[in-house]
Amino acid sequence: MISFVPTPIGNRGDITLRAIEVLKEVDLITCEDTRHSRPLLEHLGVSKPVIALHDHNEAKKTPELIEKALQGTNIAVITDAGMPAISDPGYRLMQACIENGLEYTVLPGPSAVLTALVGSGFPLHAFFFGGFLSVKKGKRTKALLAAAESEHTSLFFESPHRLTSTLEILNKEIPDHQICVARELTKKFETYHRGTSKELFDHFSLHKPKGEIVILLTPKS
Repeated sequence: MISFVPTPIGNRGDITLRAIEVLKEVDLITCEDTRHSRPLLEHLGVSKPVIALHDHNEAKKTPELIEKALQGTNIAVITDAGMPAISDPGYRLMQACIENGLEYTVLPGPSAVLTALVGSGFPLHAFFFGGFLSVKKGKRTKALLAAAESEHTSLFFESPHRLTSTLEILNKEIPDHQICVARELTKKFETYHRGTSKELFDHFSLHKPKGEIVILLTPKS
């Protein structure tokens, strides 16, 4: 059995009872960054062998993990925060489970996508999640303009180092469009900034953004 276990996106109190139970029962835990995950596991009283599974080694490690699981090893997969495989490692391993007929389970739990969506106050009937926006300005512009023309709320992850540049694009192309910047979700300094592209560009031009960020665009009016 391989269990895909979501972990808190900021507040450690958001770990589920089932997640703790699984982490304590498995034989091996894979995590995106052992230095990041060990403090959480120690906080939960979990003492299990831990190995790294990240974007740079997932293709190589997946066959080894599948072989271990087929031999009877119970494995839990966690990432730095949130649901494994959502803009994080885990997808290749999930595909390998399916291809090898290996039993797996996905636990429900913390997700920055759903937290930001509900907290934004934007329409919830349907939504699009585009992962991390491209570092290339042209591709970023294309994705943002497509989102502004869609009939559903759109969400993207964005780096604090590029947020002002992204807001500059929105201010130039669609200054009156309603957007939301959700920061540091579930943490002490959690904020939701709502307004037009121009208003948020003006704000973050003066207040440099920090922390984990989700940017949302309302559907086309």
